[in-house]
Amino acid sequence: MKQSNTADLGTGSVGKLLFSLSVPAILAQLINVLYNMVDRMYIGHIADVGADALTGVGVTMPVILCISAFAALVSMGGAPRASIMMGKGNPEEAERILGNCTATLVLLSVILTAGFQFFGRDVLMAFGASENTIGYAWAYMQIYSFGTVFVQMALGLNAFITAQGFARTSMLTVLIGAVCNTVLDPIFIFGFDMGVRGAALATIISQGISCVWVVKFLLSRRTTLRIRRRNLRLSPHVILPCLALGLAPFIMQLTESIIMVCFNTSLLKYGGDLAVGAMAILMSVMQFAMLPLQGLTQGGQPIISYNFGAGKAGRVRRTFKLLVVSCFAYSTVMWAVSMFVPHLFITLFTENAQLSAFTVWAIHIYMAAALLFGIQIACQQTFIALGNAKVSVFLALLRKVILIIPLIYLLPHIVPDPVMGVFLAEPVSDLIAVCTTAVTFVVVFRKTLRGMDAAQEEASEPGGEPGGLQGI
Repeated sequence: MKQSNTADLGTGSVGKLLFSLSVPAILAQLINVLYNMVDRMYIGHIADVGADALTGVGVTMPVILCISAFAALVSMGGAPRASIMMGKGNPEEAERILGNCTATLVLLSVILTAGFQFFGRDVLMAFGASENTIGYAWAYMQIYSFGTVFVQMALGLNAFITAQGFARTSMLTVLIGAVCNTVLDPIFIFGFDMGVRGAALATIISQGISCVWVVKFLLSRRTTLRIRRRNLRLSPHVILPCLALGLAPFIMQLTESIIMVCFNTSLLKYGGDLAVGAMAILMSVMQFAMLPLQGLTQGGQPIISYNFGAGKAGRVRRTFKLLVVSCFAYSTVMWAVSMFVPHLFITLFTENAQLSAFTVWAIHIYMAAALLFGIQIACQQTFIALGNAKVSVFLALLRKVILIIPLIYLLPHIVPDPVMGVFLAEPVSDLIAVCTTAVTFVVVFRKTLRGMDAAQEEASEPGGEPGGLQGI
């Protein structure tokens, strides 16, 4: 089983592989959205205080993204490197990467939990909470932060399961937690009358169950790569390249947290709690739109990374072409739904007529350029799969730091309606970033493939060294 799983990445049909790996990963990402979406759905329907409670929990989203960003820093750099090492025929180094990443995730969990318990309330106020919503925000995050170790381990280690080609097992990790969360939420929120505290408790219990599932699998004989005690001791030459490669997805998620703060504080200034509440719903919709794209790229990552390590340029090229077409098709569908039938999303979160009407208006602005984002994420995640840390970091910084944050504060002074100006920052930055990413990718990707083709030709000559790529 182990051998056939690995061999398929290098020899199987690219289309069938991408389908078999992406479908479970997409389902896993869709299910993963349920963790926070289900919380907000139930919270938004709490009698009398639902709108304020929903806004308060919406303010916690930047903190939740920050926690998951640290999981991405470790796993989204470690998992592609493990796949590359497997492609090179070096499973021992791949296991060392897995062990070092496991230890790092535990260490980060301890630091994050302690930091938030001491400074969490002040952080939430800085992130856009008001006197009306801070009680709900702090009640949720005070409990949620105690489950940081479960979030880090479940999200972080699950990437290594996907990277080996065990996409169904990876999907089950998320499915188990989401089902538990869906069942426990109404019990704790309404049955035990715990409100937002019940939502947080249900979430961390569910993440804990997912964590146990992941660790148990990676300790078993069913996996190709196993967590071994000897590999848990941190080694700089093993973990630092992983962190360097993981820096791009870390920046993407961490700056997403910062961007939420910028949006929330600006919208609170120009539009009040109503605008902040609409933003909480829009962020949930964006999560729904983005995470399936991440599922597609997660399905493509093991194929690209493994064949890059094996020096098979043709398979890398075919995988990317299929990936970018699939991502663009999906993002176009999501854009159409947001533009023409936005109530399909909005009614899931609120029955408040005023909040619903405002959010319909806002989503047409905020999601205006979302159809192009499939190109952006396909190109950017392929850079990560190829081990190209520098370019992926630049592209992450371009959209999230160089463009969108300044636009959030600049456009309200240019557009007659300042609230519209805040929401316009998203599509304007998306358009510029996608154009820049596409041009950069064409140049760098062609250069990379030419280098792989040259390495293959050299290896095929008498006396050539097999295995192709070096210096990754």
